[in-house]
Amino acid sequence: MDIASCTRLIDCAAGRIPADIVLRNCKVIHVFSGEIEENNVALLDGYIAGIGQYEGEESIDLRGRYLSPGLIDGHIHIESSMLTPPQFAAAVVPHGTTVVICDPHEIANVCGRTGIDYMLRNSFPLAVYAMAPSCVPATSMETSGSSLSAEDIEALLTHPRILGLAEMMNFPGTVAAAPEVIEKIMTARRQGLLIDGHAPGLAGKDLQAYIAAGISSDHECTTLEEAREKLRYGMAIFIREGTTARNLEALLPLLSGKGTHNCLLVTDDRHADDLMETGHLDHILRKAVRLGADPMTALQMVTLNPARHFALRQCGAIAPGYQADLVVFDDLEQFRVQQVFIKGQCVAENGTMNVPTRTNQETLDPAITSSVNIAPENIDLSIKDQGGLIRVITCLDGEIVTGQKMMEPKIRNGLLVADTERDLLKIAVLERHHGTNSIGLGFVQGLGIKNGAIASTVAHDSHNLIVVGTSDASMMLAIRKIIAMGGGLVVADNEQPLSALPLPVAGLMSSLPAEDVSSQLQDLKHALSRVGTGVSNPLMLLSFLALPVIPELKISDKGLVDVYKFSIVSLQKGKK
Repeated sequence: MDIASCTRLIDCAAGRIPADIVLRNCKVIHVFSGEIEENNVALLDGYIAGIGQYEGEESIDLRGRYLSPGLIDGHIHIESSMLTPPQFAAAVVPHGTTVVICDPHEIANVCGRTGIDYMLRNSFPLAVYAMAPSCVPATSMETSGSSLSAEDIEALLTHPRILGLAEMMNFPGTVAAAPEVIEKIMTARRQGLLIDGHAPGLAGKDLQAYIAAGISSDHECTTLEEAREKLRYGMAIFIREGTTARNLEALLPLLSGKGTHNCLLVTDDRHADDLMETGHLDHILRKAVRLGADPMTALQMVTLNPARHFALRQCGAIAPGYQADLVVFDDLEQFRVQQVFIKGQCVAENGTMNVPTRTNQETLDPAITSSVNIAPENIDLSIKDQGGLIRVITCLDGEIVTGQKMMEPKIRNGLLVADTERDLLKIAVLERHHGTNSIGLGFVQGLGIKNGAIASTVAHDSHNLIVVGTSDASMMLAIRKIIAMGGGLVVADNEQPLSALPLPVAGLMSSLPAEDVSSQLQDLKHALSRVGTGVSNPLMLLSFLALPVIPELKISDKGLVDVYKFSIVSLQKGKK
């Protein structure tokens, strides 16, 4: 804001000049004091000038509805919605979201700085801020499409919309004071910037060592005891309620405790179909209140608290001088969004955008649009029997944590094959970024597929191509379809692909509207029922089987990863 704009705002607040818009007959939600006041709100040049009796060029009667600050998601991976930034904006703004702080490490693992720049370029009217990805790649036990050094991160931190260092997933390296990890942390600390955390289950002295490094938050708490310990030692607790992980119910007592000022409600990951069916942060508010939370406390966790945590000094409240990001609700139980204002402009009403979002029609860098580099003729999914039991990944419906066990393999013509009678499926991860032909092979139990294969280029965090199936033939059908699409999700039986969702933007996102992506996801779910899977979201489970920072046994293009040992382990072990 320049001197002239500041002077105008002061003049309007003092009543010397009229406002652009006066919102009349509002129930103004004061998140600073926890009060609700019936009053009017004057807007000028995209800012709140004052609250009270004002004259304006335009008057809007809200007829006693609630006026809230715009909603802020303090931790989300936009890529996980499978929508490009403008399509994501079109999906969430009508639900009252006006600001998000994203961690673009998904696309950064595919195409580095080019991907990060892309995520920050086109999100109008949604304000998208980011944290600089700290772990690209997440580990050395996988092949990512790119890498970010401490020097790269230091350069990113100069971007005006990058607020700090994103979730430090390498908590073992942090606790061990590994030089390369500490160097990244210090790039943010030297500039006085935030460092977000990611430390599932960390406790005791290891937790204190992690916090001592300068980590300010954690979004991985799954138990109340864990959250309270982290809160006690100064961490902001991001209570996550997304598509993949849902921790609100377990952590609900935090919303009635004494540390609510240091808690946020976030989504982390939210898929397009969930955004369309149930909403975004408004959905979390509804659920929190339904479970017994105070509406004002819940609202503070998606307005004032994230604004304060991330030092967004003109966001998160209705007060003079604050940006006019506002949401009109019918009530504080259902949180039905009637209107959304961003910078004083009504951008959405009754679930529909009033302004066009910017599309991604411009020419994109080939690193973003040509990210699947696999030659089908070089793929060999066969596994020769070496003798002995096999190490098997075990997974549970709705859980991203896996186990491992040793099992007797099924052998046919000297090769290890899937065994559907024991729900023992073959799994493969194919390096897709550099054309190295690197393939990790193994077996998984818990997905329940009876006939066919599923495959995806959404495979956290390096996002190589992951496929699981009952036969090599069905797996190859799914692989070939993904290569032809340039990335995406596929369900195939033993004869043909049954359903597919193309994700040509970095193999992670579609440029189609959320309605279309949601419809394609529904088609995939129908196809999944035809191949016989018995779990609620097998594609979600599949995407996390390649994540070697979440225990216990995972798989990458380099092989099976024992997360506790932090090392590659053999598929077969011991003699018969």
